[in-house]
Amino acid sequence: MARKLNKTILFALKVSVSSALLYYVLAKTGIKQVASTLKTVNIYAFFSSVGIYIFTQIISTMRWKLFLPEGFKTKKLFSLYMIGSFFNTFMPGVIGGDAVKAYYLYRETNMANISFGSIFMDRYLGFIGLLILCSIAFPFGLNYFHGSKTEWLLPFAIFIFFFASFLIFGLRLGQRIRFLAEFYNYFHTYRSQKNKIIKGLILSMIIQFFGVTSVSVLAYGLGENIPFLSFLIFVPLIILFAMLPVSISGFGVREGAFVFFFGLIGVRSETATALSLLWFLTMATAGIIGLIEYLKYKKEIITLKE
Repeated sequence: MARKLNKTILFALKVSVSSALLYYVLAKTGIKQVASTLKTVNIYAFFSSVGIYIFTQIISTMRWKLFLPEGFKTKKLFSLYMIGSFFNTFMPGVIGGDAVKAYYLYRETNMANISFGSIFMDRYLGFIGLLILCSIAFPFGLNYFHGSKTEWLLPFAIFIFFFASFLIFGLRLGQRIRFLAEFYNYFHTYRSQKNKIIKGLILSMIIQFFGVTSVSVLAYGLGENIPFLSFLIFVPLIILFAMLPVSISGFGVREGAFVFFFGLIGVRSETATALSLLWFLTMATAGIIGLIEYLKYKKEIITLKE
């Protein structure tokens, strides 16, 4: 009972943060101005961005498959990946997409270490790919941060990441907990399979690059001529901010980060806000595939029970 109450309070706090930040951003930029900007988007650019997002989900599925036992079909895993995307987009704060993927994968394998461990590896390598992409572009765009005192954000994020990795893998915190010990055994099996780690990192770089590209395509669809280098630097940083567990799926935080970072190079706040909202809408549009797959999956389970 107390645990359920705590989850409800935490959810309410996140809703409050997202609502407050969205209100602040929209009040500052003007709802009418943002709406007017959204109406100008080129429909072909929008659906091209949707297509790019779906493509990244296919590549993400291939990365996930690397850390699963042989026998899993890519089509089945892609279905689970899109179901996870649907829950992340349409049911934020209620149930996470990764939890849904882990649940259905556990039904298939009956092995918690593989179900949760493979998803963790998938996310972990994705995060590394994000940091690498931003780190490569960062030195070429240092002038973007001139006078903003934010040029240390990326080095700080990298430090936190490596420190957390050291605690988890170096000191093996949680090794004595039986449930977590199974995960360490799972991770240990991949120490000698560096080729899979390298393949996973390469796929992560491809995924993150095309993810950034999808945002630049949306900017083009709004008629904005924004340097691609700025997307390579700002979008990963925006994702890092949106990942902070203080809001509902990054709502409010993401829009505020778009306004701040792209404002550094002179992009109007209403354009930056519209760009953020369009990016979410592309994921929501693609997420409909996840809804269809989820309904099919539920139907299969009901049929099996009967």
